Amino acid sequence: MSTELVPILDIRRFDRSDDPRERAGFVRELNHAYREIGFVAVSHHGIPDAVIADSYRAIKAFFELPLAAKMAYNVGKGGARGYTPFGVEHAKDSPAVDLKEFWHVGREHVPGAAWTAHYPPNIWPTEIPGFREATWELYRQLEHLGDRVLRAVALGLDLDEHYFADKTDHGNSILRPIHYPPLEPGRGDPGSVRSGQHEDINLITLLIGSGEPGLEVLSRSGQWVPVTTIPEAIVVNVGDMLQRLTNDVLRSTTHRVVNPPSPYAEVPRYSIPFFLHPNSEFLIESLPSCVTPDNPNHYPEPITADQYLTQRLIEIGLLKPQM
Repeated sequence: MSTELVPILDIRRFDRSDDPRERAGFVRELNHAYREIGFVAVSHHGIPDAVIADSYRAIKAFFELPLAAKMAYNVGKGGARGYTPFGVEHAKDSPAVDLKEFWHVGREHVPGAAWTAHYPPNIWPTEIPGFREATWELYRQLEHLGDRVLRAVALGLDLDEHYFADKTDHGNSILRPIHYPPLEPGRGDPGSVRSGQHEDINLITLLIGSGEPGLEVLSRSGQWVPVTTIPEAIVVNVGDMLQRLTNDVLRSTTHRVVNPPSPYAEVPRYSIPFFLHPNSEFLIESLPSCVTPDNPNHYPEPITADQYLTQRLIEIGLLKPQM
């Protein structure tokens, strides 16, 4: 982990209601990092190693299936659920496709809930025993961790600790297991890399990554800094929706996954980001506390989370524009 850029924070400090100073220290350090670099690594997060390992086994088994078998789960709809094949997604404002394929697990439907009608149901690969159980449990665990991080974010913004609770309780959050195949000449477009430089769309992203090189974060000075994830920590970064909500007080930082040198180029790379979204009807408008004479409102026109997501999915090639 490049600790010069991305600090590692022990979230047990935030959970310590018996020690207000430790708790306040975590809130202060988290929000300072999000104002300066947009990234932290959270350690001692409480997600069991077995839950992560089970998900990795399941997703590796799926991506090893023949393409025809995987394509049976390519249901369209902007890749909202199921399988999205290699060479579809690209970074915003880039014509070069990313060198990756991925799967989406979304929120499970709740019978009778009004929001259920707005989200497509999950689909599950029948060829991989335990896939549903493993990935859904990881979804639940990461969502819970994300809720804890957002509580600390709220306090750092002088909001009620539970400000985000009723704004994310049925959000369109996504678990996205990603497979970056071994690099081969001629695959993709000129200039294609495993994941082109981009900012995430959502509120926060929680990343369970691989130990292989490739992930890089753009520093304030304009330098690309490698960030190698470690098993004991989960990288949590600010997304564009949170940056917009905070009127650019918190930073959604540009990052990418570059093509690594040998021997890493010849082997597959896997990562599992969890994109935590607000509820689709949530109106994203600048928080009054983040609008000041020195930082006037950059986003005077509010937009719902669903409208914002749709707009961005069109920009990265997962949805076609409406004619």
